[in-house]
Amino acid sequence: MFKRVRPANVSGRLRRIWFVGRVAGIRAATAAAICFAVPAVSSAIDGASPEPLLAYGARIVGDDARTRIVIDFDREPAFSIHYIANPERIVIDLPATAFGFPADDLGARGLFKDIRYGKMDEDSARIVLTTSKPAKMAVAKVQADEGGKGHRLVLDAEMTDKATVAGLVKAQSWSDPASAQTTSAIPQPAPAGSDFIIAVDAGHGGIDTGAIGVDTKTQEKDVTLAFAKALADRLNREPGIKAFLTRTDDSFLSLSERVQISRQAHASLFISLHADTLKQKDIRGSTVYTISDKASDKLAADLADRENLSDQIAGKETVAEPPEVADILLDLTRRETQAFSISLAQSVLTSFKDQVGTINNPHRHAGFRVLQAPDMPSILLELGFLSNKEDEKLLLDETWRQKIADLLTDAVKRYRTSMMANGG
Repeated sequence: MFKRVRPANVSGRLRRIWFVGRVAGIRAATAAAICFAVPAVSSAIDGASPEPLLAYGARIVGDDARTRIVIDFDREPAFSIHYIANPERIVIDLPATAFGFPADDLGARGLFKDIRYGKMDEDSARIVLTTSKPAKMAVAKVQADEGGKGHRLVLDAEMTDKATVAGLVKAQSWSDPASAQTTSAIPQPAPAGSDFIIAVDAGHGGIDTGAIGVDTKTQEKDVTLAFAKALADRLNREPGIKAFLTRTDDSFLSLSERVQISRQAHASLFISLHADTLKQKDIRGSTVYTISDKASDKLAADLADRENLSDQIAGKETVAEPPEVADILLDLTRRETQAFSISLAQSVLTSFKDQVGTINNPHRHAGFRVLQAPDMPSILLELGFLSNKEDEKLLLDETWRQKIADLLTDAVKRYRTSMMANGG
């Protein structure tokens, strides 16, 4: 599809783009994509077809759970999205388009292991995204450039499962341009009257062992999974509450995958369980963390830095969350969610009072990537410190584990009752 051709009878603007591309050493795919628009331009001069769109810029950011592509056009593009299986691909169809950006600007990363684009025929072009795992478009929309330079196409892909992709392939209509387009980055809420869903996240896992016990050499990943299973079992005994585990065995999940799994399940709460170590062996007790751009103190900042390195330990690329499209409603959602997270943290500490030892100032905050969901109240609970012998004994004690599960269940029920009383 993307063979190289020599441009002929090119309009002044596209001739300059092609020349600059040649001088800059744009890879063959990009140079060819630019050239493919030429016949349409020639026809436009003859009055047969309109001048093709110009895609003059592109950006891609994200990770293996969520990846964003933004493409800048000189004017508003019409587009449609479809899905292909075996191998799994996402296809974006466009009108005739000249791709005038360096190929490296749209290099494969995140959810995409291969990205290709170019001319289909005289009147159309196509972008083909080959995915590294099942994925779907959560956002696909065009918006005007704030500087008046045209429009941008915003594509947010998120991981999903094979069944979902198979359903999209089966249900789509190639003749309906809007069949796969969505406009919101925030998952639709669960149906009214449904269960109160809680994501219980066992920190670390797989190659990421987490902290190591000072006395027994127990690995944090095993401690957190045992507590997560106990908590989920206890929560699921409550009517109207449904808890699930982000990981059910000793497997690695990236920080973004943990968040995305929980959002896709429409979780009303996200509770991430940890048991860290400190150089100060005498410090012990539980701590509840919520997210904040600025850390409450050095201990919180250092802990967030360590937890955020989880992806790198497993050889995953650590990148910032894909920047959301400027959206005042999304910003308001983040603020409201942060307030709910603080309310949940306070409810947990109320349950722990006189029952579980906590450190000084037990509610702290920092920039934990695993707490980044804009629409899901989230806390990170440090159950205790494996660097302290007394805490380590408790962390391995099944009776104490059940006590924590009971207290956290009471905290969740109190939080839920408060939210319902306030119309939440």
